[in-house]
Amino acid sequence: MSKRRISTTMAAVAVAAAAALASAVPAGATSVREPLTDVRIAAHFDLSSKQLPENIALSPDGTAAVTLAGSRQVAQVSPRGTTRVLATLPAPADGGVNTPALGFPLTTGLVRAPDGTLYVLYATGTADLTGLWRLRPGQAPQRIAALPADGLPNGLALDGSGKRLYITDSALGTVWTVPVTGGTPTAWSTAPELAPTSGFIGANGAKVHDGALWVTNLDQGTLVRIPIRSGNRAGTPQVKASGLPGIDDFTFTGRGDGVLAALNGPNTVVHIRPDGTRTTVLDAADGLQNPTSVALRGKEVYVPSAAYTTATDPNLLRARVRGHL
Repeated sequence: MSKRRISTTMAAVAVAAAAALASAVPAGATSVREPLTDVRIAAHFDLSSKQLPENIALSPDGTAAVTLAGSRQVAQVSPRGTTRVLATLPAPADGGVNTPALGFPLTTGLVRAPDGTLYVLYATGTADLTGLWRLRPGQAPQRIAALPADGLPNGLALDGSGKRLYITDSALGTVWTVPVTGGTPTAWSTAPELAPTSGFIGANGAKVHDGALWVTNLDQGTLVRIPIRSGNRAGTPQVKASGLPGIDDFTFTGRGDGVLAALNGPNTVVHIRPDGTRTTVLDAADGLQNPTSVALRGKEVYVPSAAYTTATDPNLLRARVRGHL
């Protein structure tokens, strides 16, 4: 691909994102830093090849699988920082120009099953490729569930049993659900709390925690809890935190409902406490470049940065928790 086309694509991303990814510090955030130590960039990705890390899933040994949005790839980063591409998903025939909100095909949500299988979301604006893909070790990627071509599948969560997946659709304001075996997805929730409000990105990150699906909404700047009722029915959504501009994906700290969340435009990671108050724990001075997601294993924090609008250094940052969040 020519440098001119790469620059044009990145510029389009920046223009589309700028309206929604506010650069202000989120309301209610304090500037007091919590105890993170050994903050460093663990891996750099190739901006010219559009290797923009969007989501992350960790293996028990600390290897990080990441989706590289613009290059349509799934890669892994070893604990030593070595990057290896696991798969590249097929390009749409029309180049993905009809992909909602962004206008280019991209790999988004990612989860890892206990057996090492990776599930990845792919948005292309075309009916033949948009959907949920499965990547088993040593095998070619396979689409196992089709999703609407006019949607933007984004966040992906695996339930505690390891048998069911939840998919946020940022364009359609919907959460879909489908078994890990694949099949036809079911619209699980279309609550107003999931909808985009500026025409950009609504429901975004997703995690299953304590009997509920938790979802962020980038446009609304919220973190929402939706109970999972008997029969896999969606309960009434509850906004657990608000005033979070550009909130993307997140992880739980392991202490109650505490969350570490990536705020894309503000270039920060914040600790959101169960009462909704929050503290900035990482920012651009640490090397963040439009952070997209957060993962935590033990005391190790991992933060992919896609550099969507900074267009400087897509990277994977690591830090260590000293004490408790």
